[in-house]
Amino acid sequence: MNVHISKAIRHLSQGHVIAYPTEGVWGLGCNPFNRHAVQRVLDIKHRPEHKGLILITSKVEYVNLWLNNLPEENRQIVLASWPGPHTWVFPETGLLPKWITGKHTSVAIRVSAHPLVRALCDAWGGLLVSTSANVATRPAATRRIQVQKALAKQIDYILPGETSGLNKPSQIRNALTGAQIR
Repeated sequence: MNVHISKAIRHLSQGHVIAYPTEGVWGLGCNPFNRHAVQRVLDIKHRPEHKGLILITSKVEYVNLWLNNLPEENRQIVLASWPGPHTWVFPETGLLPKWITGKHTSVAIRVSAHPLVRALCDAWGGLLVSTSANVATRPAATRRIQVQKALAKQIDYILPGETSGLNKPSQIRNALTGAQIR
């Protein structure tokens, strides 16, 4: 395992917040089941908990629980878009904490195509919080230097790497209706 991935996994295991490049922007991540870590992400971003957070992963197998609750046609549409910069909103199954879903009865999930994100999630063995690395009212960071300048004192580790070059955050769609949310 890459030394930088190992270091990121150690931080995640200790309930820390890390930054890492994704397809279009830099993300902040943590263990979605660690309440304290998620609260730190929300505090860094000045984001209210009721908005919910996106989860990211490397393998479809990690999200089968949500995929299996979709009609087959919808399931195939979602699968055709992954891995990639497509986040889908699924009805929640009751297994995720409220600090992830917020006021919603749904959860946003993406299976990333970014090689570094995939390696990180593979090493972690599942889902991670993934929200843009910025304060809620500011533009999302597209370069590591932006993350360092704005957030280095508030986060625990910055995973070296580059985004895939997309100039915006991932598209978000409703997995049941196909409606575009972002």
